[in-house]
Amino acid sequence: MKHNVTVALNQRVDRVTERTLVIGVDIAKERHVAQAANFRGRILNRYPIRFNNSEEGFQQLLCFIHKLQKQFGMNDVIVGMESTGHYFFNLANWLVNSKTQVVLVNPATTKRNKENRDNTPSKSDPKDAAVIADMVGRGYYISYEPRGQLFQRLNVLVRARDRIDRDLTRIKNRIHGWLDKYFPEYISVFKNPFTTRSIATLNQFPTPEDLNELSLNDVLDGWTKQGMQRPGGSKGMAKAFGILKVARHSIGSTMALEEAKWELEQLLKDYDRVQEAHKEAEDKIRSLLPEVPTASLLQTIGLTPNLCSSILAFGGDLSQLDHGNQLLRMAGLNLAERSSGKYKGKIKLSKRGSSKLRKQLFLAVLHLVKNNPTFREWHQFNVQTKGMKKMQSIMKLMGKLTRILVAMARKKEIFQVKVVAHQAA
Repeated sequence: MKHNVTVALNQRVDRVTERTLVIGVDIAKERHVAQAANFRGRILNRYPIRFNNSEEGFQQLLCFIHKLQKQFGMNDVIVGMESTGHYFFNLANWLVNSKTQVVLVNPATTKRNKENRDNTPSKSDPKDAAVIADMVGRGYYISYEPRGQLFQRLNVLVRARDRIDRDLTRIKNRIHGWLDKYFPEYISVFKNPFTTRSIATLNQFPTPEDLNELSLNDVLDGWTKQGMQRPGGSKGMAKAFGILKVARHSIGSTMALEEAKWELEQLLKDYDRVQEAHKEAEDKIRSLLPEVPTASLLQTIGLTPNLCSSILAFGGDLSQLDHGNQLLRMAGLNLAERSSGKYKGKIKLSKRGSSKLRKQLFLAVLHLVKNNPTFREWHQFNVQTKGMKKMQSIMKLMGKLTRILVAMARKKEIFQVKVVAHQAA
């Protein structure tokens, strides 16, 4: 499929011929609805078929397809469905394994075209299925191809790591909130409350009342009980003196302290558990990454293993793309313009794509501008010579990065500064 938008659309339209049976499926959690149409959008079945999200239901759909193919003399079939959350995966993968082509229709496309059939804003599962079939016949779809085993494994691990990161941030915020209420002066001593010494302090002396009657040696002994091998030293003595000093003048709440200590204990246990899960996820990703095709090539540009794994997890096998612009569209970084007549609107990002991939490409460019001399030089040229704003330059470099990454993956070549610089010039 060509990366040019118009050419690609024409190819998708030409794919659906008068011998093609188009099936539109409205996806749900437990029960799906399907409508059949020809290449002109004419509905071929009198009643929509409803089938369960099970192997028996999938077989029912396949029998329905074969029956209509025989009835109308069609030797080709294409099944379209919305990419609704994760509910479409089982049906789509089962159909692909059954040698049936599956395509995906953007839910926004269905929503914007649902009034075309009956000029009403009404919504129902059979109507949505018919609209999906109509959109497929007009070429408004993308082909669905399951990712390879390695990329699927990487995607699962990266998504799990991101979820663990969110959990970790949530727990940290709750610990900060606890300290604000019961020990607000704590942050003045431990700027980062999640260092080893700070965690030991929170486990052993969580409230100012636990510290008021203690000496410096008592604090050091408490840190030793928490497993610190070298609790003393100049830094340790300074921290112990500081925490004792602020504890004697704390304005923290003294209400329900026993319950508050129990709450903090649970938060610290959650913090340790999530930290361990995060480390385990990182180890699994780092051990899997060398097995993923093109991963070692992409790291030659200066991407960290985390950034490389995230881009491959959300972007898939970049060697299967024809052009970097396809990766841009996957991330919703293609430009959208609204203009009419003499009116010229602002050009903005479409943001019709993976927000996670978009975030990782943005972070990748920030990292490369800081650490890669070539990208730093391009950024300075854009800002100082071309007069771009810094964010405009970053957006431009994101486009350049996608083209470089796809070219490296397709040609299986490492990042070469001279070649890229020459092409950019």
